[in-house]
Formats: sequence, structure tokens, C-alpha cells
Amino acid sequence: MTSADLLPATVLQRKAVVYVRQSSQSQVMTNLESQRRQYDLVDIARKYGFADIEVIDDDLGRSASGTVARPGFDRLVAWLCAGKVGAVLCFDASRLARIC
Repeated sequence: MTSADLLPATVLQRKAVVYVRQSSQSQVMTNLESQRRQYDLVDIARKYGFADIEVIDDDLGRSASGTVARPGFDRLVAWLCAGKVGAVLCFDASRLARIC
């Protein structure tokens, strides 16, 4: 059994989204290993059988405090609401949003 056998074809036909984010410009400049590991999630999506993989890294260095616009997150939510996403890959779910 391959990893692709674990997910239904209807899920694999949608896009996988890798959401890459760090909260501050300081983290973007100094935590390069964290960034590398987040970008490596593309390989995980491929192993699971996704062909259409989108990386959203527009929000690097933007806080999730709610006071800063996060266009990448907004795009992700729009795709989710439209049913275009089969999987979201991120290192920590708190990277998506801390405010409901």
C-alpha cells in the first residue's frame, strides 16, 4: 500500500496547500531551519499523492494578532470555502490562526 492509497481520489484531485509562516521579521531572518522544514512539507504532500501543491508564504513575518493583514491566509480560507483544498499542511495549527 502506498501513501496515495490512504486518501480518496476525490481528495487527491483537489490542491494541497502548504502554509509557511513565521510571526516576525526577526524569525524570518534567523530561524532558517524552521522555514526549510516548512517548505519540505511539499514533499510530504507529494508522497501522499497530491499533484497540485500550492505553497503560501505571503505571510512570512506577519503576526496573527489580527492587526496585520495576512493575504495568504485570506486566500487559503477562500479556497477552503470554495471546496478547492484537499489538505492543508503546516507545522503547527497555531500558525494558521490564534483568533477564531
